[in-house]
Amino acid sequence: MTVGEWQQATQRSEYNGTNRNYSGNRRNGCHSMVVHMSDFKWCHGPSCHKSHTQDRIRGSKGSKVLRTKKVKTTEWNRGNGYEYFCSTGCWQDFFLKFAPQCIAIAPRNTPLETPIEDPVRERSEYGYYNTTIKERGVDTSME
Repeated sequence: MTVGEWQQATQRSEYNGTNRNYSGNRRNGCHSMVVHMSDFKWCHGPSCHKSHTQDRIRGSKGSKVLRTKKVKTTEWNRGNGYEYFCSTGCWQDFFLKFAPQCIAIAPRNTPLETPIEDPVRERSEYGYYNTTIKERGVDTSME
């Protein structure tokens, strides 16, 4: 494959999306060799579809709707909460609405503790104090 052929193939795949091949827009048809996972998730914010912003407007003339935003999974949001929410506001709305149910899944009836050595407090030459705290042994608390 030459560089030119590779660039054309790359451009076609970027133009048609991750689940489409060049022959058409059918997803996962019998002519597909590879099935790709979507790089998008719908925002889980309970009021995301009620925010009046231009990027949420969908539909044809006469039947417009405000739709929940898609969140693209990227390197910076993979493995943290922003993989599921389009903004901090949606994340907070979700937490405020569903915190009791989340806590009911894994309730905490006792505090967690980490054993430490006696803290060492040292005065610096500039007059402020530094406190050094070192963990001791193995954390035996249960999460």
